[in-house]
Amino acid sequence: MTLRLIAALILATGLSACATTETVSRNVPLEAQGLTAPEQQIIRDYNVTSIMVNVPRDLRVSENNSYYPNADIVWRGDPVGDRHAQIEEIFRTATTQAAEDIDGSRDVIAVVDVVRFHGVTERTRYSVGGVYNMVFNLGIYDGETGLVIETPRQLAANLPAPGGQAAVQLEQAGQTEKVRVLNYLTFFIQQELSTPAGV
Repeated sequence: MTLRLIAALILATGLSACATTETVSRNVPLEAQGLTAPEQQIIRDYNVTSIMVNVPRDLRVSENNSYYPNADIVWRGDPVGDRHAQIEEIFRTATTQAAEDIDGSRDVIAVVDVVRFHGVTERTRYSVGGVYNMVFNLGIYDGETGLVIETPRQLAANLPAPGGQAAVQLEQAGQTEKVRVLNYLTFFIQQELSTPAGV
């Protein structure tokens, strides 16, 4: 009886060794299977019919004339005043100008949420120079349904700010801070509204 039991166990072990184990992979990520999802491309065939710009009031403003104030908004291209409103106007104007040269077939709403607008102080501009660092979220929504076409994505537009004599010469040539920032931001946003992108 014992010999029969041992023989049966040996036979069962041998048969199980011959069986192949198949791993179910339907719930395994594509990367784990050695595959990658095909890249989808966003075709930006837009006609911007509405623009919304939001500059949160909790963004900290600095009028400190140090080299690099610790703040969210640093701007000297307009007279001293409501900096939040000034930055909102800059983004609204730039986005409007950018949209004027885009003539796509799909009506969309562009929504801009400003995260940071760090220009240069007088002290920086007339000495070492710096960078206009403009960070914002841009979301695109269907003009009829309001449904999301492009989830808001954070963008950073960085424009060099020449210092010293170069800054003076730009100013004398009519290239004020505001003119340069508006021109660059218009170009930057236009690219984001019209250039196809992979997601």
